[in-house]
Amino acid sequence: MEDNALWLRHLLGLLVQVLVAFYIFVKSLRLTQLNYVAIPMFVSGIIKYGERTWALRSASSDHFRDSLLPRPDPGPNYAKFMEEYVLREAEGYNIQWTKMKDPKVVIRSLVTDGAKDCHIEAASTPRRAYEYFQIYKCLFADLILGFQELEMSKSFFLHGDWKKAFSVIEMELAFVFDSFYTKSAIHYTRWGRILRSLTLLSTFATLAAYYFSQKHQYSRVDVIITYILLVGAVSLEILGMIGWLCSDWALIWLDHHEKIPVKQIYKAISFLKLFGSESKWSNQMMQYNLISSCFEVESTKSCLFLPCYIYHKFKLKTEAEPTERVPDLLKKYIFEQLLEHTSDSKEDRTFCTSRGSWVLDRYQSQDLNWSVEKEFDQSILLWHIATDLCYHRDENLEPQSVAYVVCHVSKLLSNYILYLLVKQPFMLPNGIGKIRFQDTFAEAKDFIQERSIEDANTARQRLLNIKTIILPGDVKGDRSKSVLFDACRLAKYLQNRERKWQIIVGVWVEMLVYAASQCRSNHHAQQLAQGGELLTHVWLLLAHVGLSEHFRISEGHARVVLDVR
Repeated sequence: MEDNALWLRHLLGLLVQVLVAFYIFVKSLRLTQLNYVAIPMFVSGIIKYGERTWALRSASSDHFRDSLLPRPDPGPNYAKFMEEYVLREAEGYNIQWTKMKDPKVVIRSLVTDGAKDCHIEAASTPRRAYEYFQIYKCLFADLILGFQELEMSKSFFLHGDWKKAFSVIEMELAFVFDSFYTKSAIHYTRWGRILRSLTLLSTFATLAAYYFSQKHQYSRVDVIITYILLVGAVSLEILGMIGWLCSDWALIWLDHHEKIPVKQIYKAISFLKLFGSESKWSNQMMQYNLISSCFEVESTKSCLFLPCYIYHKFKLKTEAEPTERVPDLLKKYIFEQLLEHTSDSKEDRTFCTSRGSWVLDRYQSQDLNWSVEKEFDQSILLWHIATDLCYHRDENLEPQSVAYVVCHVSKLLSNYILYLLVKQPFMLPNGIGKIRFQDTFAEAKDFIQERSIEDANTARQRLLNIKTIILPGDVKGDRSKSVLFDACRLAKYLQNRERKWQIIVGVWVEMLVYAASQCRSNHHAQQLAQGGELLTHVWLLLAHVGLSEHFRISEGHARVVLDVR
């Protein structure tokens, strides 16, 4: 994203390098065949570098936003209307005016048309995702959408299942990634296809011309090196063309053209897909556990040798941040919770700000509202430690039981949101999360060292055994921001609940929804380059079902008509 903003610097680099290359070309100009062979490669290089600068400029925040702005709409001519009104009134007419609504715009239902219009069965989901991408990419420019766009997406998501919903979201974010980080957005335009054909032909022409040129006056080593470079350039062009043909952009373009043998071409392209991957995002959620991290070996500060220090830091990071696959049950639960708060007629947007209070009310656990009404980072730490302690008590459940699955999903989601708090705090609402985490971590470590505890499970058991009759805040004051023993109190309260894991997973889903709704769009776009975040998928899903603040809901357009009598 930073490179996109610096597109002018890349444009300057393009001009400088073209001038230097042209100067060297002119200075070495001789009446030999190799001078003419160099011309098509020179053209190909300019096009390649120019495409890069063009792509960076198109994806920069200013130009990306400007490209999405609608045409200026001054509306009805008010001055002319008032002139006519005053003129008719001066002529003695009895004038009345009525406010009329324009006929409602007919919203095309993508539920039926998306499948009906497709000539290739495999293009149904990419085509629907592309249509949504063309509309909802405005969210990444912090623009507001109208009610027509909301009705288009709701007509599909409210009548579909969670698998189709997340599949469309995944593919839609893949298009967003291509727009910000690749040349795809310009390669699949008319000029992009022309320029790509020119570079391919120029590279092949250079190799062919060099093969038939006279090379006996040059050393064998120089000839071999030149062949290696040219064959490498041609190979890159071929691989690039294969990737171009196997992409969803090409599939959508092919599906829109009826005059060509679509199905035959698609069958031929299907064989090339063996070279590519079908995965659109990592489908992983990073994990970070507070108590477990207390037992990790710290990177030594006495290692002054730089490679050794970097190795230890990298090893510590990879060990401290394991990843887990996003469970299907979690996706299903998130989707069902969102649908429960939206319908064809209205949306309950207060769900995005509940942060756990809604599920506590549902299970008659209002006595725990104190834990979700605090600052958001404080609630995350409270529920993370409490979830971890409860999981330690119930981790020996039957692996096939529903309770175990919900228990496992709750733990994964708890570790994921804590990872965001510790490692990606910019994706969460502003607060003192880092300070609160450091104080809680320090208190947990002191508790472990004072009692010479050697493993995480023993630490969890000892924490659960601590009596918390007196509130920790009454004993410690508010100088330290640690919430360790407040979380132990919360864990003990949860242990006595009949459906505690339904409560826990519900609270974490609400926290995830709240965090997704509060994260800025540019942070979501930045994380796409790191493999994508579950938080971003939930954020876009919120927009599609109408639980986002990015919509301007109105009754439609209106106009005024004069009634002259």
